[in-house]
Amino acid sequence: MKIKKQHRKKKYLHKLNRKRMHIKQKSTGEVNCKPIKDAWDFKKSSLRNMKEMGLANDPNKVIKIPNFKQEKVRQAKKIVNQEDSDSDIEEEEVLPVPKKEVVEILEKEARARRARKFMLPKPQVEFITYLLDKYGHDYKAMAKDKKNYYQETWKQLRAKVKTFMGIPKQYSEYLASKGLLDKEEDEEELKKLAKALIMDDDD
Repeated sequence: MKIKKQHRKKKYLHKLNRKRMHIKQKSTGEVNCKPIKDAWDFKKSSLRNMKEMGLANDPNKVIKIPNFKQEKVRQAKKIVNQEDSDSDIEEEEVLPVPKKEVVEILEKEARARRARKFMLPKPQVEFITYLLDKYGHDYKAMAKDKKNYYQETWKQLRAKVKTFMGIPKQYSEYLASKGLLDKEEDEEELKKLAKALIMDDDD
């Protein structure tokens, strides 16, 4: 007796836009990198585009990872054929990718200094500013404070204060609220001030 195949009943889903779904599935995504996006030619293949920009389409072909098995096979063939060490099997040389304008722009962007986006959470800022207001830079007194719930050592609290002082945006707001800094003061001056305070604490 043959077992009948059970076919799931196909349902037409009205909420799905088949055309839009097909386009989304076919799409490989947008290029977010502006230099590559500007230089991209949609009439050419991705391989050709990358090659003309001076970029590698497949990094594994440009930077080869040594293969233990292939190396042992090469050595075995060398012993079997009784070849001299000078007449090794020629390996395919990968030519360096020529540097183009896009590569130079990308390298320049990679070397450029980025703004620090790290920010401390609000509760932590409130705790640090509370300690600074009450004890100044007396870290040993901070460690004995009743609000030090996690029993952090004076060195741990000092590290937290230094981190806070190293964030110009949050530290400038604190200094401005105390009337110690003009809001329009240059960020570089603030960094120098924070560095000087940190150096004083180390002493």
